Amino acid sequence: MGVFKIEGGISLKGEITPQGAKNEALQIVCAVLLTPKKVIITNIPDIIDVNKLITLLGNLGVKIEKTGHGSYTFQADEVNMNYLETEAFKKEGGSLRGSIMIVGPLLARFGKGYIPKPGGDKIGRRRLDTHFEGFINLGAKFRYNKEDHFYGVEAPKGLTGANMLLDEASVTGTANIVMAAVLAKGITTVYNAACEPYLQQLCKMLNAMGAKILGVGSNLLTIEGVQNLGGCVHRILPDMIEIGSWIGLAAMTKSEITIKNVSWDNLGLIPNTFRKLGITLERKGDDIYIPAHVDGYQVKTDIDGSILTIADAPWPGFTPDLLSIVLVVASQAKGDVLIHQKMFESRLFFVDKLIDMGAKILLCDPHRAVVMGHNFESQLKATTMSSPDIRAGISLLIAALSAKGTSTIQNIEQIDRGYERIDERLRAIGAHIVRE
Repeated sequence: MGVFKIEGGISLKGEITPQGAKNEALQIVCAVLLTPKKVIITNIPDIIDVNKLITLLGNLGVKIEKTGHGSYTFQADEVNMNYLETEAFKKEGGSLRGSIMIVGPLLARFGKGYIPKPGGDKIGRRRLDTHFEGFINLGAKFRYNKEDHFYGVEAPKGLTGANMLLDEASVTGTANIVMAAVLAKGITTVYNAACEPYLQQLCKMLNAMGAKILGVGSNLLTIEGVQNLGGCVHRILPDMIEIGSWIGLAAMTKSEITIKNVSWDNLGLIPNTFRKLGITLERKGDDIYIPAHVDGYQVKTDIDGSILTIADAPWPGFTPDLLSIVLVVASQAKGDVLIHQKMFESRLFFVDKLIDMGAKILLCDPHRAVVMGHNFESQLKATTMSSPDIRAGISLLIAALSAKGTSTIQNIEQIDRGYERIDERLRAIGAHIVRE
C-alpha cells in the first residue's frame, strides 16, 4: 500500500492540464460493446478505475490496441459471453462501480447481461434500481442471486421501446438505459433523464455511430431504435472534477495557477460556485487563470445576509463530487459556509480528519456541515491520515499541501483511482510531494 509524504505551506506556480474525464470514460468505453466495428477513443485518463474497466473488456474478448497516451482502438467483434459466468468475472466486475454499464450494451446486442454487485467508493448507499427498472421497461427479465449478489437481465427475443419516467436522474442509470434502447425495436422516451455533459457526450458518440437520439442535453430523451451501429472516433472531455480540484488547490495554497483547456462551456455552475467562496478566477480563452490569493478570500453571503449554503443537485446543479473540495477550501475562507450533501449519507464523514488538522467544522448530521473559515489566521497542522474515497482523498491532499509541516496520506490507491499521476503533475508546479 502506497503513501504520500507532503510538505505543506508552499505556494505553487505554473500551468496544469486536466486529464480526460473519468465519469465520461467509464460510459464511453462500455459503449464499444454495441458494435462489431472499430471505435477510436482519445483522451482516456490513465487511472485505476478506467484501466480496470479496459482490462475487463479485454477479458470479454474485445480487441484493444493502445495507440498513444490516452488513445485506444476497440473492436468488439468476438465477444465471449461465457466469460460473464466465470468466477474471474465475478471478482473482476465487482471491483469497480463502472462495471454496471456493460449490462445495457450487452443486453441490447446479445440479449443478456450479467454483473456482480459493483464496488466503488464507500460513500453511502448507491442503488441500482433505476438501471434494472429501465431494462425491465424495455422487456428484459430480471433475476438476482442473493447468495453471491449477482444480477442478471435477459431478453432473448430482443428489447422493445417504451415510455419511462425515471425515479431519479441517475447518470449511470440513464447511460445504461440509453445504450440498451438504441438497439431496441421502436421508440423509447426517457423522462427525468440525467443531462450531465458526460451523458451528452455519450449520446453524441452513439449518434455518430448511427443511433437516433433526440433531446440531447435535456431531461427528455427520445430514442428511435436502429438495427445496428457502426464505428466512430470520439474524444473525451476534460475532467470537470479535476478542474474544480485545481481551483481549490490554488486558493488554499495561495498559488498562481493556470488550468489549461478546461472546456468552459461544459463547466456549468463550477466557476461561479468557487467565486461565491471569494475565489478570483478569470477566463483566458479556454483556460482558467487563478491569481495568488495572498490576502485570502471572503465568502459572499446570500442576498439577505444569511449564511451561504452550497448544496449538490442534478445537472445543471452543482456536482456532488466537488462538495468535498468546497468544504476543505471553505476551512480557510473568511466567513462561514453551510455544506449540504444531499445525495450520499457517508460522504462528509472524512471531516474528522480536517478537524484534527485544526479546521473549524460542525457536522450537523450525515448530510450537512457548517464550516467556520480561519481566514488563514490559524494554519492547518500536518498530520497522518487515510484516504476513504477518491474525492475525500483529493480534499485531504489539498489540506495537506496547505498545512504547516509534513503530512502522510495512506491508502492513496483511492486517489489513484480518479487522478492520473497526481504526484508527478503537482511536483511540476512546485509541490513537495513524494510517493512511498
